[in-house]
Amino acid sequence: MGTIIVVLLGTLISVPFGVLTAVYLSEFSSTKVQKEVARWVRFGINVLAGVPSIIAGVFAYGLFVTTGIFGYSAAAAGVALAVLMLPTIVRTTDEALKIVPQEVRWASVGLGASNYYTTLRVVIPAALPSILTGVILAMARAVGDTAALIFTALFSSFWPRGLLEPIATLSVLVYNFASVPFKPQQELAWAASFFLVMLILVASVASRLVIRRQPMR
Repeated sequence: MGTIIVVLLGTLISVPFGVLTAVYLSEFSSTKVQKEVARWVRFGINVLAGVPSIIAGVFAYGLFVTTGIFGYSAAAAGVALAVLMLPTIVRTTDEALKIVPQEVRWASVGLGASNYYTTLRVVIPAALPSILTGVILAMARAVGDTAALIFTALFSSFWPRGLLEPIATLSVLVYNFASVPFKPQQELAWAASFFLVMLILVASVASRLVIRRQPMR
């Protein structure tokens, strides 16, 4: 349950920022200044994609835990996972919008629609299957992350009591129990590892099924 909670929080934070950023990069960077801004934004996203997950954990730890804004909590973990998910969502959404044929945009504008209306009602719906695939892949990465959660969610032996309390997650459970000399905890670590693999497998299969719906051509 803790894993589901923190991943959903990260998704709710990262998807709006990621999709809006990709829409700007693909659809609204036409002038020279906008293209320069878009070039630097893409560079920043590429750098962020290569940042180790522990750095995202330290970032959220310094910003929310040490300052006492959230403390060790599911909320701080959601922010850390959102940082990890953001590059995947931006890059996949950007590519998804690019593969929508330019003729579709011209047809919408030719019928009198504005660029904003065309993007919102024509381009994004056409690219939605690929966008959803990127979101699912980002969630699959977040599910298995451990380093960021150690610094933010910490761990708890109790049922989740709120978003501002420490919370148990599968990946941290594996980290805590895999190296202890007690067989029951080791068995729990193996079970949690198996469940994590199954979650990632389900996410990968779901992304394959979603991407079968190709954008209009």
